[in-house]
Amino acid sequence: MTVGAIGIAVGVVGALVLSRVLASLVFDVPVRDPLTYLAVASMLTLVALAALVVRVYGPLNSLTNARVDDLGDLPESKVVLCDVSPRQFAGIAQERLPAGYRRKLLAYRYGPGAFKIDWALDAPVPWLDPTVGRAGTVHLGPTRSDISRSERSTWQGQVSTPPFVLLAQQSVCDPTRLPADRNVHALWGYCHVPSGFDGDCTDLIEDQVERFAPGFRNHIIAKHTMGPGQFQSYNANYIGGDINGGVLDFAQLLARPVLRGIPYATPVRGLYLCSASTPPGGGVHGMCGYYAALAALRDL
Repeated sequence: MTVGAIGIAVGVVGALVLSRVLASLVFDVPVRDPLTYLAVASMLTLVALAALVVRVYGPLNSLTNARVDDLGDLPESKVVLCDVSPRQFAGIAQERLPAGYRRKLLAYRYGPGAFKIDWALDAPVPWLDPTVGRAGTVHLGPTRSDISRSERSTWQGQVSTPPFVLLAQQSVCDPTRLPADRNVHALWGYCHVPSGFDGDCTDLIEDQVERFAPGFRNHIIAKHTMGPGQFQSYNANYIGGDINGGVLDFAQLLARPVLRGIPYATPVRGLYLCSASTPPGGGVHGMCGYYAALAALRDL
């Protein structure tokens, strides 16, 4: 096992333990929910990054609302953390990077894209099983074999029928996501599609929701769709619509994006990657930025 892999394992366990301790101390309650650990860990990430930015750059307002096409566009600093994919990083760092390292960045592999729909509904989703309406996130498979078949089809360059759909009805847990003066319910969901797919999966996704919530379409007030092309236009780091920061198989878990003892560090001193293209990969956990910030702080 490489140093990077050991760091990933120790880091994840350490983050959970530290999160539990901090949550217990700060909130004076025992915390048993793993999602709460991750929420606290994400807050730690923001604190670490904020401390680093203030220490290196000064006021935050000098860093916002500006497109960076070259590292030379940034103010002079001791440390730069880039929350971008390897391809974009190679583009903005250019000849500052050793040729071999840059080639490895450009060889980094990206995964399937996503097709996403945001809905505004006039009522909650009419689930056949009402208990599903209490979940913030719903995975529509419905079985393990169905999910496996759907994801395998995507990797083979096909759109699965029906697709595995991930839905988020977060207003169930956070009513502030809904307008206070209107009977509107928010819902979004997506399925995986081949990289760069330019078709429309609206009917496929809504058909899958209807299987488990008959009459769902009758409650749609408005909708907005985004395919892989729109995702990449919205954020150039979503290559081919890949919102996960690149393929996360065994090879790219260890070499993410390049096999190094400290994967966040680059061959250029003071220059770091902190995106989902670094360990432990994409997800709502904040660990990529947290460990990149810790690595950068050691250099100051």
